[in-house]
Amino acid sequence: MKSGIHPEYRKVVFYDTSADVYFKTGSTMSSSETIEWDDGNSYPLIRLDISSASHPFYTGKQRSVGTEGRAAQFKRRFGSLGARRS
Repeated sequence: MKSGIHPEYRKVVFYDTSADVYFKTGSTMSSSETIEWDDGNSYPLIRLDISSASHPFYTGKQRSVGTEGRAAQFKRRFGSLGARRS
């Protein structure tokens, strides 16, 4: 590895603000905010709007998409409105 070109890899704490969940992992992100973790050490704190704890795909609250295509849905809904009458 070349020295001086790689970002510093360290432990950071991510905070999902929408689910109020904290988790510690390794990252190259940096922050001016810090938080004291359960082990007594201080780590940089990164605030997130969404993570796997709050994303609909991972929480099971995702809407299911029908098998019918968008064009077919449009034709089914509005297909008879466009017919010309003689």
